[in-house]
Amino acid sequence: MARRFNHVAFVASPTVEAQAALGALKNRYGNVEPEDADVIVALGGDGLMLRTLHRFMSTSKPIYGMNKGTVGFLMNEFREDDLFERLEASERSVAHPLLMVAWDVRGMSHTARAINEVSMLRQTYQAAKLRVSIDNQVRLSELIADGILVATPAGSTAYNLSVDGPILPLAAPLLALTPISAFRPRHWRGALLPDYAKIQIEVLDPEERPVSAVADHTEFRDISRVHASMDRSIDLVMLHDPGHSLDERILREQFGY
Repeated sequence: MARRFNHVAFVASPTVEAQAALGALKNRYGNVEPEDADVIVALGGDGLMLRTLHRFMSTSKPIYGMNKGTVGFLMNEFREDDLFERLEASERSVAHPLLMVAWDVRGMSHTARAINEVSMLRQTYQAAKLRVSIDNQVRLSELIADGILVATPAGSTAYNLSVDGPILPLAAPLLALTPISAFRPRHWRGALLPDYAKIQIEVLDPEERPVSAVADHTEFRDISRVHASMDRSIDLVMLHDPGHSLDERILREQFGY
C-alpha cells in the first residue's frame, strides 16, 4: 500500500536540543525543501509549532510536531525511531485561523491572522475602555479592563485559559470572548460566540487610553478599532499520534491532567 508521506521537510527551534534532534533526523530520514515535502516535521515547543503553522499557512501542508521544548501542548512525544510509521498512523486535526483587521488612530488599517487568539491590551497604566459589538449589534457599551481577547478552540487552552476563559473542544463551532482583568462590568466573565460571528471592538478613548491589538505574535499599537472573524478559507492541518489528538489533550486539560 502506498504511503501518504514520502518526503519530509524538517524545521527546528534554535535550541541546542532541537538542533541536535534536527541533525539526527535529517541523517536518518533525509530532508527536502518545504515546497517539495508531503509533510513538515517541527522540532521544538508550542512557540515553534505556531510559527511553523503561520509560515506554511497558505499551503495546507500537514504539520507533525515533536516536542523539544517545554510544555509541548501541540506536540507529539519526541522519538527518533519509526518516523514514517508514526506519520502514517497519525490522525488529522484541522483548525481555522482568525482574521484580524485593526485600524489605528491615524486611520491606517492592518491585517493579520491568529491561530490562538486576537487580543487587545492596554498600553499604559490606565485601563482600556472598549465597546463590544457582535454582528454590528452593540452587546457591551463599555468594558473597562486591561483588555479583551477572542480565542479559537485551538487557542482556548493558551492565553484564554490563563485569564479564566473557557476551554473549547477543537470541533466546537464556537469562539471564546474573554475579558482580561475586567473592572466594569466587574462580574462579566465573557461570552461564547458562534464561530461565524463578526466581532467588532471599538476603543472609546484611544488617545488617553491607548490600546494595542495582537494576533498571536503580530502586534499593532495605538489602535482605534478591531474586527475579528474566523477565516474558513484556510485549513491548518496538524498531525498527532493516535490517542494524543488535540481533541484528547483539550479534554484532558478540562480534567486537570
